[in-house]
Amino acid sequence: MKFMSSFFDTNYQTPLWLSEKLTKKNLSRRNMMKGALKSAGGAVVVAAIPISAWSAESANLSKKLTSDPWLTLDSVLNHLLPSSKSGPGAKEIHATTYLFNVVHLQPTEQTEIDFIYKGVGWLNGYSQSQLKKNFSELTTQDKDKLLRGISQSQAGENWLNTLLGYILEATLTPPIYGGNPNQIGWQWLEHQGGFPLPSEGTRFYEIPNQQSMVVANTAKNAEDNKETNIRVVDVLAKRELLIGKGKKA
Repeated sequence: MKFMSSFFDTNYQTPLWLSEKLTKKNLSRRNMMKGALKSAGGAVVVAAIPISAWSAESANLSKKLTSDPWLTLDSVLNHLLPSSKSGPGAKEIHATTYLFNVVHLQPTEQTEIDFIYKGVGWLNGYSQSQLKKNFSELTTQDKDKLLRGISQSQAGENWLNTLLGYILEATLTPPIYGGNPNQIGWQWLEHQGGFPLPSEGTRFYEIPNQQSMVVANTAKNAEDNKETNIRVVDVLAKRELLIGKGKKA
């Protein structure tokens, strides 16, 4: 990605890793999560990661939430899916914990991680220019205004949709991956998880001597892959989510 100083840089182009998530037939993380819901073995990917690394990295999150980038990321995730009477929010589904583990333990492209982190700086820069405060210090109303503001740019829209995608993953993932504690997301969606569920040592990235697998897309997936931007919807249509050009889902 070329050097950028804000979400509104006119040189921004949707990065390859994001386009590939929607256009390639290779197994993406979202397809992996779909598979994980059907079969806990998670049939996929890469070299083993020591089990001890999971608990060590997860424990580090509580310390990192007091400063950026995780202070801002946690604030954004909680604003995008707030707790409500209609269902759990990002806090209850442990969306930040899930994203933290995606960044530190799962096989995630470094360019995607860089984009997530750079977005924190761009958001706080925009917040400072508009309100002289960092995003996490703003009122709910001001947070909403700023996120709608950055969603008017392609970079901002992609950044928000990337985070929204991980919120949805945290809701749908087996709890062992850091989100969906006590299956709270599944209960909300009235979903029955697959069996057997993965445990430590059997998560998809812990399986030794596994190579990335190519899974044939269904006709529907192939049609969906023609999209150039991630489409995010509230699957229960019970609340409003930020989406696209400042519109509501």
